[in-house]
Amino acid sequence: MTSAPRFLRLDALRGLAMVWMTVFHFCFDLNQAGWLQPRQSFTDDPFWTGQRLVIVSIFLLCVGLSQAVARQAQVPTRRFLRRWLQIAGCAVLVSLGSMWMFPNSWISFGVLHAVAVMLPLLRWLPLGALGWALLGTVALLLPAFVAHPGFDGRWTNWIGLVTRLPVTQDYVPLLPWLGVAAWGQAIGLGVLARWPALLQGPLPAGRPADALVWMGRHALSWYMLHQPVMIGAITAAGWLLR
Repeated sequence: MTSAPRFLRLDALRGLAMVWMTVFHFCFDLNQAGWLQPRQSFTDDPFWTGQRLVIVSIFLLCVGLSQAVARQAQVPTRRFLRRWLQIAGCAVLVSLGSMWMFPNSWISFGVLHAVAVMLPLLRWLPLGALGWALLGTVALLLPAFVAHPGFDGRWTNWIGLVTRLPVTQDYVPLLPWLGVAAWGQAIGLGVLARWPALLQGPLPAGRPADALVWMGRHALSWYMLHQPVMIGAITAAGWLLR
């Protein structure tokens, strides 16, 4: 079996999401520390909620695109499972860390939890591009028509068919977000079959593009490290400026 090749444009797109996420989280951390005036509402202000929507959408679209690439390259199951264990383990660490920092709004099902659930579906459901597009459409639309209080609890809200949003620092339920990843896989399969150069083509030469590619290739490590580093730096700056 051959290993999945690196697709520079896909890496750069993922890197763009990571850079935007970092800036977003830095603003969030400044707000938590009381350094943004006036205080911002990251849960209600469309300026912030809209950015989060786009960031998560790009990231999950890249998850689907990456799985399309992995399918084409016939990435071995062992390699897939190793990566899946890394993501699932990091999701557990995110929950534990958020329990310590935000005991009343800890993260039980955030973006890494969602990816850990989606990846086996994206890899092993025997669907083609059209099938993934149909599944993605259903996943995106279903929460708008189906909701029940039985899905509102901590142990069931990960499905997404809730009647009220949970109090948590991050919430990326399977529905509708599986739809974004599913459409990513549908697009990826279609592009790779007909216009592979759209994903495989070169990027403009220069450090900005190189930096985005690097960030995209190390997305999980960056995701896990950027918040502790930024929170530590802001906390230290607060102590020094007292």
